[in-house]
Amino acid sequence: MTPTLPPSEPSSPAITPAPAPAGRAAAPSGDYLVEMRNIRVSFGGVHAVDNVTVNVRAGEVIGLVGGNGAGKSTLIRTLSGARPADAGQIFVDGKPVTISNPRDAKALGIETIYQQLALADNIDAAGNVFLGRELRTRIGSLDDAAMESATRKVMGRLNPRFKNFKSPVKSLSGGQRQSVAIARAIHFNARVLIMDEPTAALGPAETAQVRDLVAQLKEEGLGIFLISHDIHDVFDLADRISVMLQGKLVGTVDKTKVTKDEVLGMIIMGKKPDEVTEKEIAELHG
Repeated sequence: MTPTLPPSEPSSPAITPAPAPAGRAAAPSGDYLVEMRNIRVSFGGVHAVDNVTVNVRAGEVIGLVGGNGAGKSTLIRTLSGARPADAGQIFVDGKPVTISNPRDAKALGIETIYQQLALADNIDAAGNVFLGRELRTRIGSLDDAAMESATRKVMGRLNPRFKNFKSPVKSLSGGQRQSVAIARAIHFNARVLIMDEPTAALGPAETAQVRDLVAQLKEEGLGIFLISHDIHDVFDLADRISVMLQGKLVGTVDKTKVTKDEVLGMIIMGKKPDEVTEKEIAELHG
């Protein structure tokens, strides 16, 4: 989907990380909670992800943006364990790890919240939080009271306004459903959260609720990869923005050092902020 163009903004310089020396990958930094370095994923002869490096610190949101086919979803699937990379390395706390499947990712504290949320519509919040990991009593029956108590505790920390613990999640608003999906992730000690289009199809009030949730997760020290086509959401939520085009990384920029127009130039033209002319910015709105 092509991003919606905002009103024209004045240009300002961007800060981009220095590239690694040719032929040699830089050492992983212990400053990063997760670092994906030189990741490659191919389908037949097509390089869906081509030598891409992105990273996230604790308490930071990285916006991962690009048009359809840019490779952002394929890249992040390697971190979630849905599709192992053909080449490259993933580091957690500066140490190399292997993620071959979603179980490996979960064991490392990496959880994914897909756009569809993967909730069981006919059961309540506690049933969804513990779906597949249910608590049981000593005699083997479901411990509904313990699961509801734990869900109330985590939701009280995450979204104190949430009150619909007995309702099937199909009756909840989009923002409340996001709360349930996030609660499921953080209850099981997620350290890194991958959020795929978290505000897609939400109204303004629900979008605001999701933004509050993201702010709370940052306060708790989670690292978040936010996949989005909405440039406004990215600027509202992200600290840094990584832009992909045709499988390659155009660059990673500090949100406070760039304008929306400059990021759009990266998304559409594949040019870094200092490479885009005022004429080209004007043409984006033409």
